[in-house]
Amino acid sequence: MIHIEHLQKIIGQRTAVDIDSLTVSSGEITAVVGATGSGIETLFDLLTGKLRPSAGTVRLAQLEPAHKGALSRKVGILFEEDALYRRQSPVSNLILYCQLHGLPRARAMQVLEQIGMADQANASLAKLPSSLLRRLAFGRAILHKPSVLLLYEPFTRCDETTISLLSRLVRQQAEEGAAVLILADDAAQLASLCDLVYQIQEGRLAVLTPPGEDIRQPFPFKIPVRLEDKVILVNPGEILYIEAEGGHTCIKTLDARLEAPYTLNELEERLSRSGFFRAHRSYLVNLQHIKEIIPYTRNSFSLRLDDVPGTIIPLSKTAAGDLKTLFGY
Repeated sequence: MIHIEHLQKIIGQRTAVDIDSLTVSSGEITAVVGATGSGIETLFDLLTGKLRPSAGTVRLAQLEPAHKGALSRKVGILFEEDALYRRQSPVSNLILYCQLHGLPRARAMQVLEQIGMADQANASLAKLPSSLLRRLAFGRAILHKPSVLLLYEPFTRCDETTISLLSRLVRQQAEEGAAVLILADDAAQLASLCDLVYQIQEGRLAVLTPPGEDIRQPFPFKIPVRLEDKVILVNPGEILYIEAEGGHTCIKTLDARLEAPYTLNELEERLSRSGFFRAHRSYLVNLQHIKEIIPYTRNSFSLRLDDVPGTIIPLSKTAAGDLKTLFGY
């Protein structure tokens, strides 16, 4: 399992990562996508132990990333660079890692067969195309049958055949019980592969996209709100919920209640791909801030948010069913 809670990383005067919660359970495939500078590189460095958190926790297979010795036995990592020994053959590369993990040499050939490179076992890496080098790097990550798999840009430099093969192998790893987290700058190839796809911007996981949707789109607009003689722009990730009341639409953040220049329906249309859910005819809720789903009776439900007062939002029976389908509980 991969578990992140209240994770922050401050670099200089900037909060590079600010993630309240992220969990990938055994058998699940989750992706986080974001462009360079979005915080995705910093998140990967935190997951792999290259950086330590400023606050919060990261656990991979119940271990902190700083415990690299123990972690390497349970976690498989595919870096953006293949990091192969170019003077060694494919089988020699894998045999070296078999020795490091205390595995029999035969495991190297088993993995070469899995990645479709058994006939290239003794080839020169210098003569192999980039797609096969990516396969070999992936093979090294799964060599010791890890319970957690971290993949950074797994399909970079790959042809369509290799993308198809690696996708099948990723699913196989999950079916065998691994928790898989993919980090990439583009959602291509991921929607059909993953159980959940998040988007990161400014270090925050602000978008939850159900599988199968096209998420290659600009990050959601900011909502303009007029305050006296100025206009402020509200980032959707900062919103707890939006309420329609008395002909007005109010946006509630952690520290303010603001009137929006849009109807609730207009905001739902714009924010539905940004992790907002119509919990009730009068409420849009940011899924990232839901802490509990509370059933009072068979037909009566509420949501408790993760703010300090634990705000309660009504949840209609129909919406409760939709939420159950969305989260799969």
